[in-house]
Amino acid sequence: MKTNFLLVIVVALLGLLSIGAFYGGGALMISTDGSLIKLPAVYLEALPFKNYFLPGLILFSVFGLLPLMVIFGLIRKPECTICERLNVLKDMHWACTFCLYISFALIIWIQVQIITLQTIFWLQSFYMFYALIMIIILLLTPVRSSYDKKKIS
Repeated sequence: MKTNFLLVIVVALLGLLSIGAFYGGGALMISTDGSLIKLPAVYLEALPFKNYFLPGLILFSVFGLLPLMVIFGLIRKPECTICERLNVLKDMHWACTFCLYISFALIIWIQVQIITLQTIFWLQSFYMFYALIMIIILLLTPVRSSYDKKKIS
């Protein structure tokens, strides 16, 4: 029962991350100057991009689409040859590992923002905490054991 509750939390966190990334990433791809979400164009001066399209695309795909695929994997536990090749935790189902990848990618994304923009916003701290919560939950023994390949097969 405890494991199910923890997995519901992880799935909910991934779902909320995905919704936010679809909104933010989509807005940046549609309005490449950032005006749709009131993102100042002055931030572009610190970035190696001429507009926000590429950061929006990364946000949309890595933190929008990928979490949906991982949610499906966490719930259904399907086999995926390509995903298994990219799975560094060979004893774990690929979906659990990919959830860790997303969490670490989120931490890296936020750190790059902080370093590049030389400023910290409350939302960055929030998402850093968000990623750490997912990592902690995924590394708990009940969760790891429910995604252990020996127990799934």
